[in-house]
Parts: sequence; C-alpha cells; structure tokens
Amino acid sequence: MTRKGILTGGTWCIDRNVMVDVWPTENGRADIVEADMAGGGSGCNMAIDIRKLDPAMPVATITLVGDDSDGRFLAGLAEDNGIEHSRMQATGAAVTDYTFAFCSVLTGQRTHISYFGSSNLLTPDHFDFTGLTHRIFHLGLPGVHEIMDSPWHDDANGWVATLRKARAAGMMTNLELASIAPERNAALVRPCLPHLDLLVVNDAEIGGIAGIETVPGGKTDPDACIAAAKAALDLGTPQMVVVHFPTGAVVATRDGTVVTRPSVRVPPDQVAGANGAGDAFAAGFVYGVHEGWDVERAVAMAHAAAAASLRQISTTGAIETWSACLALADRWGWRESFD
Repeated sequence: MTRKGILTGGTWCIDRNVMVDVWPTENGRADIVEADMAGGGSGCNMAIDIRKLDPAMPVATITLVGDDSDGRFLAGLAEDNGIEHSRMQATGAAVTDYTFAFCSVLTGQRTHISYFGSSNLLTPDHFDFTGLTHRIFHLGLPGVHEIMDSPWHDDANGWVATLRKARAAGMMTNLELASIAPERNAALVRPCLPHLDLLVVNDAEIGGIAGIETVPGGKTDPDACIAAAKAALDLGTPQMVVVHFPTGAVVATRDGTVVTRPSVRVPPDQVAGANGAGDAFAAGFVYGVHEGWDVERAVAMAHAAAAASLRQISTTGAIETWSACLALADRWGWRESFD
C-alpha cells in the first residue's frame, strides 16, 4: 500500500484569542487590543497548518466535539480547509472545549484559560482507522482528556492504546503535549514512548519527560535539551526527538546524530502573538518528514512555519505554503546562534 497524508487525532477546541496591552494583576484590568475566534487544539492546528503548507496534501481528523454551535463551527472550519472530517463525532453529553488565549503586547507571553467538555469523553474506541491510508498519525493532548489520561484495559492510558492501534494500522506516530506540570507529562508520556516514531516537543516538555532541568532560571539550555532528547530516545522507539524553543531547535536521532539549528530572526514589529507557533513548528517538521526531507531541511521548514505564524494572534491564520514560509524566513534572515 502506498501511504500519503496526515491524520490528526485528539483536541479540537474553540480559541477565543485576545491580545491585551498588558497582563493585569489579580483584581486589575487591561485593554483589549485585538480579538478573534478560531479553531484551536492539536488536532485542529496540525490539520489546518498542513493543508496551508500544501493544499494538495490529504489530511483527515478523528475527534469528539459537542453537538452545539461551537462544534458545528469546528466542522465548518474543517470543511472550509479541505480536511476530511467524517470521523469528527459530536456528543450531546458535553459542550465543545474552549480556551481563552490571552497574549500580552508588553511581554509577548501567553496565558491560556481553558474549559474541557467533550475532550473528557474521548476514548480509544473513537479512533477507527479502518480504510485510512495516511502515512503519519499526529495525536494530542495528554493531560486534558479525562478518559484518555486514565488506564485503558491492559494499557497504561488511552494514549498508549490509541498509538498502538495506529501503528497496527500501518501509520507512523507522533504525539503532541499540553502545558501541564512536568511530573504529570512524564507519567502520561513515558508509557507512550515505546509506541512513537516521532516526538516534537518544546524545551520545558522534554525536560519534564526526561527528568532533566532544561530551562534553568527561565533560559533554555540547549545542551540539556539534547541530553533530555537522548534520554527520551532510550525510553522508547522514536526515530528522532525534536526540541524547539524561541531561539532554535535541536534534534537527536536514533543513529546518534544530533542536529542543531537557530531560528528565524523575526522582526519585532512583525510579531502579533505566539499562540500556535509551537503547533506550526510541529507541522513544518512533520511535513518535511512526510516528504522525505533530511533532518536539516525539515528543521528549517519547522522554524519557517513557526516564524510565519507569529504574524497573527490566531493559531493558523498566517500560515502560507511551505515554499512561501521558507522564502519569508530567508528574507527575514536566520539567527547565527542560540543567543
């Protein structure tokens, strides 16, 4: 069988993106500079990003949303972006997940406040891979799905069961993580590592998985990220572990190769918000893997997609074709180091 395309699974939610002039203290106030409503979550963002990077790429999704106006909005979003969504199921037992995604103009820092409804009802049984011929399965997000986070039959959790099924169906697997406590990420993700082919995470997430301090004093330590990536390789079956942070990325591969690449030098006046930049990075890298690119080119593509995404406050609104993203990165220029 010739496999082609990306299948996403897991979180589809509503993002209510709000740009504020400054993040207020408790009982304080701030002015809203810009706001919009868009799709969010790992399943949504990866699917839309991939379709924007390559409109010819087959993309499908498996998820559970509420049988409500927000769920219908997300189904419409999938339809508008050419994402096959016949396996996007709706439930009347819970409302669609939603997140208030705040970003401060002053610092660029993000603050997410979320409500999880339908995601808590998602189970491995929702993942029917029958008849699907996609090459890569991208799944998320451990830590925000009550049933998936719990033991499932003989497996440590529902994520393990689902990844196992995807591999049995012939797909490569990748897992995306949520911003949760490091020890919680470690407990959920370590059992998944023997069922993964790829792992694309940020500096804090890989530190939590490996039990290594990777962001001491709030500053990323690239060498610690490499050590943590190698530790994750030793705990499972990924062929490569990719760790990204604002100034660059490192990749550790199973054959012992380590690749490092500083990020794009984005002009400060082009940054509207960082919400979705990590998803865009993952999409760029997964796209490169799908296309058979070498690691160096895939990392450059990941950085270029992340840089392009910074131009809007929504997670996917500023993504362009893969060639346009790379051209934009080359125009802006590349950092010479991680400093």
